[in-house]
Amino acid sequence: MKRLPAEWEKQSAVQLTFPHEHSDWASILDEVIPCFVEIVNQITRFEPVLLVCREIDEVKPYFTSEARFPIHWVELPSNDTWARDHGGITIIENQQPVILDFVFNGWGLKFPADKDNLITQQLVQMKHIGPSYEKGGMVLEGGGIESDGEGTILTTAECLLSPNRNPHLSKEEIELLLHQKFGSKRLLWLHHGFLAGDDTDSHIDTLARFCSPDTIAYVRCDKPDDEHFSELSLMEKELMSFQQLNGQPYNLVPLPWPEACLDEEGNRLPATYANFLIINGAVLVPTYGVPQDGPAIQVIKSIFPDREVIGINCRVLIEQHGSLHCVTMQYPEGALLTATTTH
Repeated sequence: MKRLPAEWEKQSAVQLTFPHEHSDWASILDEVIPCFVEIVNQITRFEPVLLVCREIDEVKPYFTSEARFPIHWVELPSNDTWARDHGGITIIENQQPVILDFVFNGWGLKFPADKDNLITQQLVQMKHIGPSYEKGGMVLEGGGIESDGEGTILTTAECLLSPNRNPHLSKEEIELLLHQKFGSKRLLWLHHGFLAGDDTDSHIDTLARFCSPDTIAYVRCDKPDDEHFSELSLMEKELMSFQQLNGQPYNLVPLPWPEACLDEEGNRLPATYANFLIINGAVLVPTYGVPQDGPAIQVIKSIFPDREVIGINCRVLIEQHGSLHCVTMQYPEGALLTATTTH
């Protein structure tokens, strides 16, 4: 028996890969580092962090206060910082964690990923994560799939059927491979929905998220003159058509639509409240300095009444077209093996 745990299940740690001067953050490094530090500091109130750094000695000075849970430091080369997509995806097989190492090719060959693609294998070899390890056998990013922990995977056709990811596999072959790897019973495919400025080909974690086996939070655009209105309305209809394994419709919770965030050239950036991170006892919610931040936190509090809901300003993250969930990867209970240097 194998299954892909839901994000709300007990975790042993969250991985982040820290920005550096040779990453795409180089021009705004001073702006983005405080955001990463804040994310790490909030997570270590609830559970350990596995922090991959290009040079540990450069990063350690940013963390001066004592946290409840440790930071486990790992020095490895990286291209960039999107741990959701280059991090290991952990399944539970026979009650033991198994790290699946899928190929990360820079979201369909858009960006260099040669160093990032090796990080999971290196973490396993260094005995930071495990105890078991398997190659994934296809291109797949963690942001491209959502699991309810009970055998249902939610995904988007735009991402998983991208011709620059797995051109040798048909939709049916991809489904079969994912069922084999994850022990899943079914895939729910969204064929609509996008965010302007997104490099990932519509990762599901920017659009719709399982919050429990019967609840999905999703992005809803309520402005008919917005470029997203038509596609996101069609996505909403698709979500309404989905049924749980018991035949009941899902409890669908729309998230507020943030006002447009633009870069210096006036290009739309992919701000989304769906890119939250569920951790032990809390939910971290990206905010963007717009009026919808407060209402978004309140909606997510209503979904997770038993967890602390914490807003973190992630406006700088969308400058590189991702957000809070994109820079993190959780490992379920038992998957963190490390006892390395902590602060």
